[in-house]
Amino acid sequence: MRIDIATLFPDMCNAVLGTSVLGRGIKNGFIEIHTHDIREYTKDRHRNVDDKPYGGGTGLVMQAQPIYDCITAIKAFHETPPRVIYMSPQGETLTQDKVRELSRESGLILLCGHYEGVDQRVLDELEVEEISVGDYVLTGGELPALIVCDAVARMTKGVLPNEDAYSIESHFAGLLEFPQYSRPEVWRGRAVPEVLLCGDHKKVAEWQEEQALLVTCQKRPDMYERYLAEHAEEFAEKAVREAKRAERRRRREEKRKRI
Repeated sequence: MRIDIATLFPDMCNAVLGTSVLGRGIKNGFIEIHTHDIREYTKDRHRNVDDKPYGGGTGLVMQAQPIYDCITAIKAFHETPPRVIYMSPQGETLTQDKVRELSRESGLILLCGHYEGVDQRVLDELEVEEISVGDYVLTGGELPALIVCDAVARMTKGVLPNEDAYSIESHFAGLLEFPQYSRPEVWRGRAVPEVLLCGDHKKVAEWQEEQALLVTCQKRPDMYERYLAEHAEEFAEKAVREAKRAERRRRREEKRKRI
């Protein structure tokens, strides 16, 4: 996958892209992420990329021409048409399902606005989609764009050591993640749950599943209710299986007592 970020502050993005998991993923060739300075595409001799908004108001608006020329130039690097996304507080809220969807694309272009926003005409001309990272406003789209890069990169093959590195984490399967523990076994009088020390992988997995449900119920009841509704049939089948096993155990006990 290739991701391109169109921004007025490429150095801000590059400082993050060169570190940690993202940096290793890029260095090892599992994902490409490039930054492009929109200011390089302005035709203004003073390198201005913004102007006062029509209709009045405070602040400045990023002009259409530099953005359009920048995005058009970036598209030439893609073999197939990439999805063009404007990082905007008015956009669709980013979710794990959306991240999963974006990770299946061959290419993304992320447009970072700044100041009071972007001339609407270039958004219409480029037919961009808008994505928000939450119901709040930031000074620019660079941090949201980096969030998208990080979330998508983690699901790109090779960036993380294996699928478990992201498939068991919060939100991936509709639940929050179960509690995690590390050494020492006892810290300030608090012990690691015994089940995690028993060595029985089945029991550990069952405990993790139960804890994920409990944590989600406590912290995000909205997610919990949605998960129950989506898995109602599965839970019903599981309950029937458990009831049948319990009935078989009861009959075996009665049979032993008669003997």
